[in-house]
Formats: sequence, C-alpha cells, structure tokens
Amino acid sequence: MTVRLYDTKAQALREFVPLTADAVSLYVCGPTVQSGPHIGHLRGALSFDILRRWLEHRFGRVVFVRNVTDIDDKVLQNASPSEPWWALAYRMEREFTDAYSAIGILPPTYEPRATASIPQMQQLITRLIDSGHAYPDPASSGDVYFDVRSWREYGTLTRQSPDAMEASEDADPRGKRDPRDFALWKGAKAGEDPSATWDSPWGPGRPGWHIECSAMSRRYLGPEFDIHGGGLDLRFPHHENELAQSRAAGDAFARYWVHNGLVTVDGQKMSKSIGNVVLAADVLGARDPLAVRYALAAAHYRSNLDVSDRALDEAEAALSRIDTFRQRVLRAGSADPAELSPGILPEGFAAAMDDDLGVPQALAVLHETVREGNAALDRGDRDEAVAAARSVAAMLEVLGLARAGEAAAPGHDGTTSALDALVGELITQRATARAAKDWAAADRIRDAIAAAGIALEDGPDGTHWSIDHG
Repeated sequence: MTVRLYDTKAQALREFVPLTADAVSLYVCGPTVQSGPHIGHLRGALSFDILRRWLEHRFGRVVFVRNVTDIDDKVLQNASPSEPWWALAYRMEREFTDAYSAIGILPPTYEPRATASIPQMQQLITRLIDSGHAYPDPASSGDVYFDVRSWREYGTLTRQSPDAMEASEDADPRGKRDPRDFALWKGAKAGEDPSATWDSPWGPGRPGWHIECSAMSRRYLGPEFDIHGGGLDLRFPHHENELAQSRAAGDAFARYWVHNGLVTVDGQKMSKSIGNVVLAADVLGARDPLAVRYALAAAHYRSNLDVSDRALDEAEAALSRIDTFRQRVLRAGSADPAELSPGILPEGFAAAMDDDLGVPQALAVLHETVREGNAALDRGDRDEAVAAARSVAAMLEVLGLARAGEAAAPGHDGTTSALDALVGELITQRATARAAKDWAAADRIRDAIAAAGIALEDGPDGTHWSIDHG
C-alpha cells in the first residue's frame, strides 16, 4: 500500500510517509469569517475532508487542525455599531460550521480561533526579531515586518524570485525597509476599535494574517508536521509567507503542501463584480446536500471545478441510481438494512484513492459495482448482488456519501410520503386495468407516470417506482 500525494512545493507526486506512526498531522487554512460561506469554501473544505477520511482509512488516527481567522482587516471593515467585529465573526463562523455539517464534512480535531493564540504569535515574532529576520518600525508605529531579503529561501514554495514580486499590500508601508516585506504585527491606529487590539512589546495592535497560521500550526501540531493544505489561491502570498517565517524562526514546518483547485460558475470565475458568487446557503436550500457533496467531489481535487445546474442534476441522478440499486437488493431478500453494511473496498477503488485522491476514478469503480450488482439481480444471483451492495456501502462511507439510515427511499424531503401515495394509487389502478386485460387503460396510466418523470419496475414482488433522471 502506497499513498501518493501531489506536493505543490516539489511540484511532483510524492509517496506519503507520516512523520510518526502515532498519527498523521494535517493543518488546513480555514475561513476568514468576515462574511458567510460560498460554494468555493465548501469545495475546499470537502477536498480535505476526503483526504482526511482516506488517510484515516490507510493510517489510522489523523490530527486535523483547521483554524478560524476571526480578526482581520475584512472582519473589522464589515463590522457595524450594531454588530461588533467579534459578534460578526462568531455569527459567520456558525454559518460555516452549519454549511460544512450539511454536506457531511467531519469536524476537525481542533478548530482554533486566531484570537485565542495571540501570545504564541507574539512569541514567534520575538524569535524572528531576535534572529534578525524581522524588525519593528523605527518610527515606533507598533508595526513589525518580516524582512524578506534576510531569508534567502523566500519564494521557494511558488518558485518566484523576490525581485519579480509586487509590493506586499497587507499593511501600511510606513515603516518598511522593502515594499515586499509583510506585516507580522500591525500597530493600532487612531479610530480603530480598541477591542481589536492587544498589548505587545511593540505597542498595542493586532497580528498580521500570515503569522496566525504559523503560530497555530506550531501550537497544535508542533514545529514539524505532515501536511499543510488550503486553496490554490493561498499559495501566494499567504503560504509563501507562512513557510518563510516559520523556517526563519527555526521550525521545520510542513513536510508536504497540498492545494485544491478553484471553483468557476458556468465557466466563469466567481466574482462579486460580475455577481456570480454562489452562496452555500442558497445552493443547500435548493438541492439535496448529499448531491452538493457529490458534485463538489466529482472532479479531481486539484482541478478547477465548474458548478452548474447541470452538474448538480447529474449528481442527483447518480445518487438516485445508487439508492435504487440498494433498494432493489433489499426488496429481493429479507429487507434487513444490516445486509447493506460496509464490506470490502474494491482494489480499483483503493488504487484510485491512493493515487493522489483519484475520486473521479473511484466513482467510476463505484458505479461499475452498481451496474454489476443490478446485473446480478436481473439474473437472480442475490448473493453476488448483496456483495456488490456491501462494497458500494464501503465506498460511500469512505467518500462521505452514505445516507443516514441506510438506503434511502426515492425523494429526500417532506414530499416523499405524498408522492408515494399518489404514485401508489396509479400503480394500483394500472394493476386493476391489466387484470381486466384493459391494456389501453394500463398503457395510458403508465405513460402518464412516465411523463411525470417516474420510472416503474415490475417484479415478482410487485411494481416499484423511482425518479427517472434519464
């Protein structure tokens, strides 16, 4: 068994070997909670949820840390007199948690808020100043900057030369030696909310964005850990700066760097300026959350993913085929859901997941197993169908696509019972017409059911229906 991951820093696939046998250590940059989550946030969190699940399957325990940036320029800008920055941050954090939970993203082992690790950030800044890699503003503004020129390895994550980089715009340049230097600590300014400042050796202020993750990853995972993850858009400057400051402070830091691709909407990059930002609450309110998870997972995690109604429709159809197969297995035997408990993962599925989380290939194995199981049922081989169903259950569990309560009935909302009653009555009328050999009436009823997008399956134990997704 060999798990390979694409290391963004090495720009190559590497065999993943954990630092220790006790647990895999994984740190992922979480949300800055100035506003609610959009579909891109869900895709990023889901990518690392699947990674975590697979690493747990292969290696056992995973210590997974995902932070919350609850103090930041954007959080302060979006605050109001009626909702202070800390109240806004907490409300938005809850929205992220609810959205993650809706699509089955497991809670992290630790989910630290930046404001709870201010002392650790100040300690790290002090180490950088003492080692000559950071400096306070000589004008005593309270700002402290990382000296990019002092660290020869700066730019290695994204393979850039500092000379080719643009100026860092994360802080007031009032005390910088070089425009590319970035803020470790931001001195308080007149008019800012005093509750958003902390005392420090350099004067009251608050941390810069980049120092937060370096301090929190060290606090919860130690000076060296296995994997650092996040969206591709965080590689520069955030992750580049994290790497530089942590290494300059003497920490080995992350051994592997993993980044997920971005999200487009109907072929266009999401942007507030063109008004195509898809909020998580909107899509989860309109779609089966499990179908949202399926759609977001269906493309390889490193590729850009286009979100559209068509993609979500295809996800719903795929889940419906899986649900229908599992119900066929139950109807063909004892109808005991325990028969569908997870079995053995197919070798092809495991090989796909081992190869840099090849979820598209893993899903292909999943659907091929469903097809084989249906074929077994058609020829009356229930034992083979049950084995296929148990393999399907194992794959669904690894991917986080298992429904609560085993195989689901057609439809997944409050309309199910009403629809079942209506279709059931039509099925009864059709059976009556067939018994009376009124074939024209029976055909009209079947055609009416089909026109409503419902497929019928006649079997020795009666007629069953399902939504026909084409």
